Amino acid sequence: MNILDKIIARKLEEITESKKLRPVSVLEKEPLFSRTTVSLASALKNASSPQIISEFKRKSPSKGIINGEVFPEIVTADYVKAGAAGLSVLTDHDFFGGSFDDFLKARHANPFVPMLRKDFIVDEYQLFEARSIGADVILLIAACLEPDKLNQLGKTARELGLEVLLEVHNADELEVSLGENIDMVGVNNRNLKTFETSVETSVVLSEQIPDSFVKISESGLKDAETILHLYKYGYKGFLIGETFMKTVNPGTALADLQNNLTQHSNLNPQFL
Repeated sequence: MNILDKIIARKLEEITESKKLRPVSVLEKEPLFSRTTVSLASALKNASSPQIISEFKRKSPSKGIINGEVFPEIVTADYVKAGAAGLSVLTDHDFFGGSFDDFLKARHANPFVPMLRKDFIVDEYQLFEARSIGADVILLIAACLEPDKLNQLGKTARELGLEVLLEVHNADELEVSLGENIDMVGVNNRNLKTFETSVETSVVLSEQIPDSFVKISESGLKDAETILHLYKYGYKGFLIGETFMKTVNPGTALADLQNNLTQHSNLNPQFL
């Protein structure tokens, strides 16, 4: 059993427990459930330069603890001050050290910024959870879902007013997963089974993603040169977590990257 299989097995156990403790009827009464969502897809689509989606992540299965001395409300507010187009907050506890509490603290600190619930969504119940904590976007990982299930989850998410970010790792996943209930396509440069990364994954898949979908590149993004290189291939958003989170001040790390992007763009206007 690889790490992805372990995560999904544990996730199914969590969902069974959560349904008993907090049924959908309870989730629907949460104050944030009826909140008007903010569109990440529109923010990215209308941008004329690379946009950063900054992630709050305490740990990962491959790296262990990345940064255990941080507060989500402070880090995410700093991200926004530094120009983040959107925020991603991990809610998986066992493998990534996340929680609904982290998400809610970030939500309350940044009420008008699009936020992605970063988790392994395998059941419609989790979409109601996402709505109840104030998420704007949910992630559907092709490697975790059969195409029919993915399509149904996307449909329900849309009905709940949530945008859908489809995550793929290769051409096969992309081919069977694209559909009308997807808003954005994220190409994860990290192989979820081996956890090795290569940004060439984004390059290879770029031409296979129809222009009707907003393109996002994920993982292994560490410098302005790489981001501007992928921007030429049609990627509008860049989801970055570990690069920022492993520093003492993640918000400052984003600000530094933004400055580097501006400098490189000015020196190389052909990138934009």
